[in-house]
Amino acid sequence: MSNLSAFPVTGKWPARHPERLQLYSLPTPNGVKVSIALEETGLPYEAHLVSFDRNDQMSPEFLSLNPNNKIPAIIDPNGPDGKPLPLFESGAILLYIADKTGQLVPKDAAGRYETIQWLMFQMGGIGPMFGQVGFFHKFAGKEYEDKRPRDRYINESRRLLAVLEQRLEGRQWIMGDDYTIADIAIFPWVRNLVNYYGAGELVEFHQFSNVQRVLNAFLARPAVAKGLEIPPRG
Repeated sequence: MSNLSAFPVTGKWPARHPERLQLYSLPTPNGVKVSIALEETGLPYEAHLVSFDRNDQMSPEFLSLNPNNKIPAIIDPNGPDGKPLPLFESGAILLYIADKTGQLVPKDAAGRYETIQWLMFQMGGIGPMFGQVGFFHKFAGKEYEDKRPRDRYINESRRLLAVLEQRLEGRQWIMGDDYTIADIAIFPWVRNLVNYYGAGELVEFHQFSNVQRVLNAFLARPAVAKGLEIPPRG
């Protein structure tokens, strides 16, 4: 039996199955990256809801796991050298899951680095820019009379979608025939931009037929459908 008592976070979210990977998350675009990857790989895990409504992310227990107070975060009781591994940042966790399971990333070095390249494209571009669109279009920013900030992020999001559109021309997935962590990183954010943020018209989403095609294929995957709802909001 794995002993996770050294991690304060398990005091607030007790592990019923301490032998499994522990996921601390919320079904946001960053959060579901990890739950989808876990569902796709079949790696056993236990999910814990970090409620922003209760400010769980600011609790001492969660901050002991991620001092940056963001979801998702994990503890793998069976980490490298058989020791528990705590980890935060969704991109790092995706890479860890791919390496641990030998899935969702090409075996050859060139393909691996190209996949990481597109993972970083999401982390450095799509996530931050689409998130700003959400603020200025759906949330507090919609009260601002000056629409220049909103339009700046709309235009940049449109540019990023055009980059993605070109990449997907003639390809089934970001890396061609291989479905990878790059797809798992990118498409929850595309879904959020269009559906949750309601910005499809603003970014002229109808122009990006390849992105639409691959988004639909992504959402049709059973592991994606399940992962998008984990952990349940309660």
